[in-house]
Amino acid sequence: MKIIAGNSNLPLAEEISSYLNVPLAKSDVRRFADNEVFVEILENMRGEDVFVVQSTSAPANDHLMELLIIIDALRRASARRITAVLPYFGYARQDRKPGPRTPISAKLVANLIEAAGADRVLTLDLHAGQIQGFFDIPTDNLFAAPVFVDDIKKRFNGQNLMVVSPDVGGVVRTRALGNRIGADLAIVDKRRERAGESEVMNIIGDVTDRHCLLVDDIVDSGGTLCNAAEALLGNGAKSVSAYITHGVLSGEAVNRVNNSQLEKLLITDTIQPTKEILSSEKFGIIKIAELIGEAMRRTTDEHSVSSLFD
Repeated sequence: MKIIAGNSNLPLAEEISSYLNVPLAKSDVRRFADNEVFVEILENMRGEDVFVVQSTSAPANDHLMELLIIIDALRRASARRITAVLPYFGYARQDRKPGPRTPISAKLVANLIEAAGADRVLTLDLHAGQIQGFFDIPTDNLFAAPVFVDDIKKRFNGQNLMVVSPDVGGVVRTRALGNRIGADLAIVDKRRERAGESEVMNIIGDVTDRHCLLVDDIVDSGGTLCNAAEALLGNGAKSVSAYITHGVLSGEAVNRVNNSQLEKLLITDTIQPTKEILSSEKFGIIKIAELIGEAMRRTTDEHSVSSLFD
């Protein structure tokens, strides 16, 4: 088993390496003077089972190209099997044609990863489950729910909880987490006027005197969460926190959350947190390295990955 890291999230790759007690393979991933990606693998990879840890987070295009070129280098180095470990799979929000003359970018990225030479994909909380079908190679979609449940039990033990989906599309994910902690479900009904903006309309479910936990896979601009928190408190909720897998948090999102009525926003470290996030009392970071590392171990040992979530 060999682990290679791109530059998207080195701290996470190092934590996975430490958990597995497998040192990161030596490699050189840098830029030419014109910013083209240069990759050189500095260890023998012939016949090895290699895992490439790389989130396609911002700058998404740079990190995607790093991933593709690392995979190509490994294929040409005669690696036995190459698994692309994508803690955060970018471009996943474009998973269908919502209108004429629009791309399905998630399918395009899946094609690129396969064409580069990946044999497997390991990722976490895909934006839409059907993206697994965009790949013609084995794809394992892990779930952050178990680590969320552990944190919820420590942080909210004995409180009157209700899990809340910020939109209709996230109901299945939210209900699954609610079942694990024995909490009821509410839904935020919102109308999105244009991409990146949302307007909260009303709450489906009685949240009176409940400690509400918003659950979603991605927080980007933060507008939906902040509006949802305001609506929930306006409907009688005692407090509102959020558990989100991928903290994209672009633009003014961090300031928006800091100035919101959210009590706490808990995100995993699939995307490397910025100093601004780490210094804010509104944010909490949940470590995901053990979950991903254990899935990698089971993959290389040919054991069940799905049993992690039984």
